[in-house]
Amino acid sequence: MIRPVLLAAAFALAPLDGLPVKAPNAVGMSAERLATIDRVVRRGIAAGGYPGAAVVVGRKGAAVWEKGFGKLGWTADSPPVLADRTIYDLASLTKVVGTTTAAMILFDEGKLDLDEKVSHYLPLFSGGMKDDVTVRQLLEHRGGLPAGRDLWRHAHTPEEAKQLILDTPLEYRPGAGQVYSDLGADLLGMVIEHIADEGLDTFLTRRVFEPLGMIDTGFRPADSLAYRIAPTEVTPPRGYPLRGEVHDENAYAMGGVAGHAGLFGTASDLAVFAQMMLNMGTYDGIRIVSDSAIRLFTSRAAGTRALGWEVGERQHGAGNYFGEHSYGHTGFTGTSLWIDPDREMFVVLLTNRVHAARARRPAKVIADVRADLADAAALAVTDENFAVAVMPASFRADLAVGWNRAVHVRRPKRGKSSSRVRSSARPARSSASKSHSKAGSGSKVSTRKHVSHKPAKKG
Repeated sequence: MIRPVLLAAAFALAPLDGLPVKAPNAVGMSAERLATIDRVVRRGIAAGGYPGAAVVVGRKGAAVWEKGFGKLGWTADSPPVLADRTIYDLASLTKVVGTTTAAMILFDEGKLDLDEKVSHYLPLFSGGMKDDVTVRQLLEHRGGLPAGRDLWRHAHTPEEAKQLILDTPLEYRPGAGQVYSDLGADLLGMVIEHIADEGLDTFLTRRVFEPLGMIDTGFRPADSLAYRIAPTEVTPPRGYPLRGEVHDENAYAMGGVAGHAGLFGTASDLAVFAQMMLNMGTYDGIRIVSDSAIRLFTSRAAGTRALGWEVGERQHGAGNYFGEHSYGHTGFTGTSLWIDPDREMFVVLLTNRVHAARARRPAKVIADVRADLADAAALAVTDENFAVAVMPASFRADLAVGWNRAVHVRRPKRGKSSSRVRSSARPARSSASKSHSKAGSGSKVSTRKHVSHKPAKKG
């Protein structure tokens, strides 16, 4: 497997080659069962859900299944996906890999008080119920903020976009409900920038990505990397196909660096990050955060949320077998990261399902593939206390329920109307649905009106 070449002397003390690679049986896993991953991911491609994908499954400190599938795009001349080279728009994984990690670091240093009011750090976010919003509530998505708003329609500069966030009225009393909010993550990013006295991108590169050797992870990737960046939207409001620019319109309006979206990275880089989390804050002798911060931020806090992270409860890609202490997150572009401390295991899935998907319901395709990936990895564990004797007869991707629903087409026949059912076996030729808000491409919830205080589901 090819690993990224070290380009800067600044990384001289960082891990160079990512996770070591071991055979599945060396870490108590079945290669035969892990092979289910290949079938599942390829079925998603064949159904038109995404043109390609990068997958890494790791256990006990090693990568055991690291593969690229398909291509960066749909064209015949598009390059193949390589798990250690292809860079994807991570979308809402930014919230946990980036913003939440930065919050943990500042919490460790005593600079960020989780129960302090947000207005203490951002005085312009004040007035009325805003004075009661705490940092902890932002992390729990319980700060009273709406899911999102169309910043990109009104802001002409990043500063204007940030001011619109500060001015956003609350939808409910802080702590009284829970709405998955991009705006809350953006506020948290602004809090971090205020405390650190530098940009979120600079802070994360200096404190997380460089020390871990995640040389292909960061905001606003250089133009020179475009040839290995997976494209996203073909016809966005910006008026040109996107490749190397953040897919999320609000993050773009904020200059490409936001608390809710904007990170790009490879599956292999995320594998290193996941292993750091499993190692309780360290990797290759380098400590990023404390073990106590890891425990605090990944434990259930409110509903299905930890602090920043989501807890695994057979939803959002965690599958049916991940343990009760598992945590993870998803991203609207078709990304996910799930970590199971009990099994000492993680799964990374990166796709660009927003790139002119041929499936009629690409969100359904990626949801099933995410869950199948987690299930296949968990079922491959052979340790006595985790082993499952019998594999399921079929996985979600085998059934493909709702991926390409049959469409009733009425055609005239000898003067009478008759209906025929078009088979759902072949992917539709149409582009991906534009029903999601460009303001919330980190998550579908940005388009939803607040009708209850139940946690919103992500794409």
